[in-house]
Amino acid sequence: MIKNARILRRDSTLAEQKFWNHFRNKKFQNLKFRRQHRIIWANGVSGINYFITDFYCAKHKLVIEIDGSIHDEQKERDLWREEILKKQGYHIMRFKNEDLEEMDKVKIKLKEFITKLTTEII
Repeated sequence: MIKNARILRRDSTLAEQKFWNHFRNKKFQNLKFRRQHRIIWANGVSGINYFITDFYCAKHKLVIEIDGSIHDEQKERDLWREEILKKQGYHIMRFKNEDLEEMDKVKIKLKEFITKLTTEII
C-alpha cells in the first residue's frame, strides 16, 4: 500500500505536479494537503481495501482528484469509488487536467467548496 503511494508520487502527472506546487506546505488558506493519500475502507465481501487519492485535506475530509483522459474511460468506477468515500463522510472535488491551466479559477472553486462545507456543518 505505501509502496504504491510512493510510486504514484514519484510518477505524478504534470497536472498533479502543478496542483501540488500551489497547495503544498499550507500555501492555500493555511490548509495541509497530502498527495497520494491512502484511504482505507472495509466491505463485507473482500475485507479491508484502500483507495489512493490524488490529494487530501484531513481538516475538511476533502478528497481532490485530478482527472486525465483515463477518467473518460472509467466513469462507472469513479462513481462507485465516490459513493464509497461519500458514505464514509468524505467530500470529493474533481478537476480536469486542463482546469489547472487557470489555477486562479481552481483556487476560487476550491475556496467556495470549502466555505460551503464549513457553513453546512454549523
